[in-house]
Amino acid sequence: MSTDQTMRVVYLSLLGAMILVSYLVSQRGQMGKTLQQASIWALIFVGAIAAAGLWSDISRDVLPRQSVAQGGEITLPRQADGHYYARLQVNGVPVDFVVDTGASQVVLNRQDAARVGLNPDNLRYLGQASTANGVVRTASVILDQVTFGDFTEAGVRAVVNDGPMDGSLLGMSYLGNFSNI
Repeated sequence: MSTDQTMRVVYLSLLGAMILVSYLVSQRGQMGKTLQQASIWALIFVGAIAAAGLWSDISRDVLPRQSVAQGGEITLPRQADGHYYARLQVNGVPVDFVVDTGASQVVLNRQDAARVGLNPDNLRYLGQASTANGVVRTASVILDQVTFGDFTEAGVRAVVNDGPMDGSLLGMSYLGNFSNI
């Protein structure tokens, strides 16, 4: 820390201490009530910090998630954003998909393609797809193994999207394997 920064910290600390002392002097007749209110505000502050820091753990435990029942039935609850998400194992790597009955194929974004062992920079983007964001280039790929619950399939056709895309899509080419969705 530089000398300038140290002096700022000292100045702000002294200013804060002076404000605190003047407040306590003005409240000297009600010191018990003042300490009670200060402790309540401190607990609120600590609770807010803890909730913000632990939000991902809390939401993972509280929000509904994918489950597999006996007989191979998979339950996908609708999430807070209104979409259905499924976690599949692609080439042994967990990948989160948006279940998209409007997508004709399984579509991987570049990040998920790289995670499952494909090199998006070496793919041949010869296809095109019309999306909500316009026309994008696509590369056809074959996924070695895809596992969804108790169902495993080898040699699954998919495409890698060369455009910007938040997540991967689980389209009808894969969903058509199931008699009931």
